[in-house]
Amino acid sequence: MVNDTIESLPYERRPAALYEPIRYVLSLGGKRLRPVLMLMAYNMYRQDVQHVLMPAIAIETYHNFTLLHDDLMDRAEVRRGKPCVHKKWNDNAAILSGDNMLVLAFHRMLQCEDRYMPAVMRLFTETALEIDEGQQYDIDFENRSDVTEAEYIEMIRLKTSVLLACALKIGAILGGASPQDADALYEFGEKLGLAFQLQDDYLDVYGDFRTFGKQIGGDIMCNKKTYMLINAQLRANEQQIKELNRWLNAENPSRDEKVAAVTRLYDEIGVPRLVRDKINCYYQEAAQAISRLSLPREHTAILWDYAQSMLNRKS
Repeated sequence: MVNDTIESLPYERRPAALYEPIRYVLSLGGKRLRPVLMLMAYNMYRQDVQHVLMPAIAIETYHNFTLLHDDLMDRAEVRRGKPCVHKKWNDNAAILSGDNMLVLAFHRMLQCEDRYMPAVMRLFTETALEIDEGQQYDIDFENRSDVTEAEYIEMIRLKTSVLLACALKIGAILGGASPQDADALYEFGEKLGLAFQLQDDYLDVYGDFRTFGKQIGGDIMCNKKTYMLINAQLRANEQQIKELNRWLNAENPSRDEKVAAVTRLYDEIGVPRLVRDKINCYYQEAAQAISRLSLPREHTAILWDYAQSMLNRKS
């Protein structure tokens, strides 16, 4: 339903060169987690999901706008196995079309019931501000060697989790849920998002390019402050920290050699287990949040099953 709607969206405004990258980005697919979560939250309270398809598409449009600009800032080359917009076109196209995607996202979100619009737009606007704040923290961390685990968790909460939480809460609001249920679904989305991002960090090191859709080891190559690197630095012995720092400070290292060496250090230090334990912790907190909903279990089972599939993913 979501993909069919995205594919059928008309782009009748001109110039076409402004909209072609937008159509391209949205055509690359992906998991469509955010619109699906919004529809699922809505469907727990009302059945007519067609009425909220455009707000669901709005959240996906916004998400892909953030990816387009993230790829430009990171100088990434591939997204979902295809060239990024700034590689297929150029930097200016990525900036301008990305800006237009942001406006389109708000335009599409406005296509909801008038009685819910103030609450929906307040939440959507606040979420957009938080995501930018998270992105800035991520940039700031690049020039710091003292980033703590707590700071990293707050950064990914802002950069990733709040949009999942926003999608769920907007779905609940549009479905007429009680404020208590809407808040519980927001918390569920927050915890799920934290687990999801930590899983993404894990897959960036231990995933398979054929299913992950982007080059493995990207975070290692750019010395990105992830949960994995932060904990490796905290727990490494003297010899391990010396070798880790050597790779972090290496100039123009071989990609294969650096990724292999840092991954080996992660294995020695026990970082994979730490990440899996943290993912499970947030998974349990998400379960507690969804248990507070006023709905019977059969109404929440599909959402919970979907959440479990998210955390068992390979891509």
